[in-house]
Amino acid sequence: MAEAAQANDTDLIQGRTGAWEIVLGLEVHAQVVSKAKLFSGAATAFGAEPNTQVSFVDAGFPGMLPVINEYCVEQAVRTGLGLDAEINLHSVFDRKNYFYADLPAGYQISQYLQPIVGKGTITLDLPGGRTRAVGITRLHLEQDAGKSLHDQHPTKTYVDLNRAGVALMEIVSEPDLRSAEEAGAYLKKLRSILRYLGTCDGNMEEGSLRCDVNVSVRKPGAPLGTRCEIKNVNSIRFVGQAIEYEARRQIELLEDGGEIRQETRLFDSGRGETRSMRSKEHAHDYRYFPDPDLLPLELDAAWVARIKASLPELPDAKKARFMKDFDLSTYDAGVLVGEQETADFYETVASGRDPKLAANWVISELFGALNRAGKTIAESPVSAPALGELVGLISDNTISGRIAKDVFQAMVETGKGAAAIVEEKGLRQVTDTGAIEAEIDRIMATHADKVAEYRGGKDKLFGFFVGQVMKATGGKANPAMLNELLKKKLAG
Repeated sequence: MAEAAQANDTDLIQGRTGAWEIVLGLEVHAQVVSKAKLFSGAATAFGAEPNTQVSFVDAGFPGMLPVINEYCVEQAVRTGLGLDAEINLHSVFDRKNYFYADLPAGYQISQYLQPIVGKGTITLDLPGGRTRAVGITRLHLEQDAGKSLHDQHPTKTYVDLNRAGVALMEIVSEPDLRSAEEAGAYLKKLRSILRYLGTCDGNMEEGSLRCDVNVSVRKPGAPLGTRCEIKNVNSIRFVGQAIEYEARRQIELLEDGGEIRQETRLFDSGRGETRSMRSKEHAHDYRYFPDPDLLPLELDAAWVARIKASLPELPDAKKARFMKDFDLSTYDAGVLVGEQETADFYETVASGRDPKLAANWVISELFGALNRAGKTIAESPVSAPALGELVGLISDNTISGRIAKDVFQAMVETGKGAAAIVEEKGLRQVTDTGAIEAEIDRIMATHADKVAEYRGGKDKLFGFFVGQVMKATGGKANPAMLNELLKKKLAG
């Protein structure tokens, strides 16, 4: 898979010795949406007081046996199906042994050689309508560690075990990515799929979606280089910055005759640079072995089939439908299906109305207003039915597109419906040909000199007359009707 993915010329980085290609693989840790942890009944709600959501199992008390949470298994299977991946009916939980203060048992229950989900695919949406498939190597279930708090005391580190035992899906990509831009597109698409499926909320700021980035560089067509892993990057923007810094660091080191050491690095977002954390561990360093307290996980094929039948319409399928049924562009459809809430909002606006006009209003006007206010679509001051009503008033010529912008602003500020504002402010479009003709005649009589200039060949004056009539009618003259009548009148 890795050798099949080649960088475009635009993705190559120029060094002193020529072009270099970045090779990237991502390991995404996605926290499973579940009210209980993977092997205990302790709660998982974010923001609880430290060490208030910890069972004896999570705390590593001797003799406490893990009991698997079936719902977490179902969520992992659902995610695998959403990634068009192989579901392994037989999988095994292993102990991954390492010692750290926030891992009380001295090992993490994870999966290694026999994960619950095998190979799959994600299709990236790239600029210019381009798409590209990126391979998924595996998805395995594991429990999270606790959290070390270094900022609570000047000389001591505190440990919060609320997160210990929370179910994670580690989703590992093939080294198919070739640029920071592609890595960002991958994370956005993966997060979108997880949210559609309801298996992870994707909130990177809360730590429920974290990313380890494997970066190496090579001359185009050369064998894969030595990789460095950048741990726990918690925003898409930081992932891009970390990749660009680390790739440049490796290129400069190689061009100076140095060697890349396989190691784990951290990204310092304040300085925009990576720094060494420790030499990279290998699998044998963790002394993996099957967990003796857990039987192999055996799934029923019919149960998996039922989960598959219950999957929602996912982003790629929805995008294809929007393009086919609503005749939307690749870009517009892609923007609208990025989040399920946005797609649902748009479909309500477009229901029974002009779908292209509806898309323009959602993407341009609504998104613009939300960005200015710093709000999400869930917090929109204009509901989907209300925006649909406004689109309908434009379509049936009740108001013009220009007037509609004023109406929309009033809707944002007051929360009133479009029709009510139109009636209250007397904004109905003038479609009476007699009334429009009367205004045209008056304007032409007032500006007889400009009429003569227009008829003498100054075609650009047409816009002047349109503006004058619109001003006289308060912008309410039907534009198409005005243009048609004005052309006839000015033609003499």
